[in-house]
Amino acid sequence: SAARSISPYLRKGNLIIVESTSPVGTTEKVKREIDKFALCNTDEIHICYCPERVIPGNILNELVLNNRVIGGIREMDAVVAKAFYESFCKGEIQLTDVRTAELVKLTENTFRDVNIAFANQLSIICDNLNIDVHELIHLSNQHPRVNILKPGCGVGGHCIAIDPRFIASAFPDLTELIQVARKVNNEKVEWVTKKIIEKACIQQKKIGRKPKIGCLGLTFKANVDDIRESPAIKIVDNLKSLNTDLLICEPNLKASTDFELKSLNYILEYADIIVILVSHKEFKEVSFVNKIVYDFCGVTSSF
Repeated sequence: SAARSISPYLRKGNLIIVESTSPVGTTEKVKREIDKFALCNTDEIHICYCPERVIPGNILNELVLNNRVIGGIREMDAVVAKAFYESFCKGEIQLTDVRTAELVKLTENTFRDVNIAFANQLSIICDNLNIDVHELIHLSNQHPRVNILKPGCGVGGHCIAIDPRFIASAFPDLTELIQVARKVNNEKVEWVTKKIIEKACIQQKKIGRKPKIGCLGLTFKANVDDIRESPAIKIVDNLKSLNTDLLICEPNLKASTDFELKSLNYILEYADIIVILVSHKEFKEVSFVNKIVYDFCGVTSSF
């Protein structure tokens, strides 16, 4: 639709850049649409794919400083696009063909999904062995060729939780590892939910009533206001089955249409159990002394 809508306005020398994450071959589909609907000679239009490499909360800085990959339908298209990016990008710009550039984006986020799945699986193993997974990863990462990411409640956001599916759906018989990583990260949500319910049942026996559970964090990652595909939200939704008071704090959201948000101080005062679901900086500045805390993302760890 976007390709069709711009086609009548295209002129000789125009540059079209696709940055949205998409399956391999998408940019070529864009060209085919433009070939059908453009009013000018499409051989004189430059079409490229350049995946974005930015992190929520620091987009403008990373837009300028990060290295970029540009894939052109033709080599000359990538050269023209490089001149455009050089007008604001201080990072290194590397050129390739359009399909490779599309797969680069998917590969980057799929690698992180697989790495996080390994960390999440380690966290479950460490729970069974009564080992601090954050200390384990910290010590393992002292090896010069090891870089294990941090475990959490799962994987959310509009990139890492979704992009691997573009590869897996195109090659279902060749992507066993990618599919297993997705399964591990999805199931971590259920594992965290189960652990919280177990702790709540223990606490209920101690205090003689259903405990008030303070849930810290709703966004898909730390220090952002983005809730897309958030594992924390899925966990809180799961906990509703307990029919107990859920006290929810999310300092990066002013309001929520689905949850009543409480202040951190309110939760510290009234919650019987505190579960940390997202490692926001505000939570790291708090003392949880004399509180029953179940930390699923390393806020209270010294590693």
